[in-house]
Amino acid sequence: MPVLKYIELKAGFGDRGPAWIAKVELSKSKTTLYFNGSALCRAKGGGVSGNYFDIETGEEYWVSGAKKNGEDRHWAGSGRVLVEAAALEEYLRFRNVRALDPKHYEVTESIAKTDVARLTELQNRPLK
Repeated sequence: MPVLKYIELKAGFGDRGPAWIAKVELSKSKTTLYFNGSALCRAKGGGVSGNYFDIETGEEYWVSGAKKNGEDRHWAGSGRVLVEAAALEEYLRFRNVRALDPKHYEVTESIAKTDVARLTELQNRPLK
């Protein structure tokens, strides 16, 4: 069952990377989440600036639950947060607001479907 998360790309951006509020799928162990065509795996012991990494690219992400007050971005961060169109209604209900401030949010339909089977197979391949 998809869950609502805040996802921010950290790789090379610090606290100013692209960010999303979106529904993600979780693995059975809940240590991997599937989002925007990628598998993000929890960084054991933490990463340099993120808590998850893309299993294919190694890019770091910060992933957390969405905050009711909407202050998901780091205080030093900037830029609009993209809200997945399919998650908009749930996010508005969660925040108990009728609309999002266009200075801080933008609704997007550009989040790619994720081939969970392909990524699970890739992640579970034996090491050579």
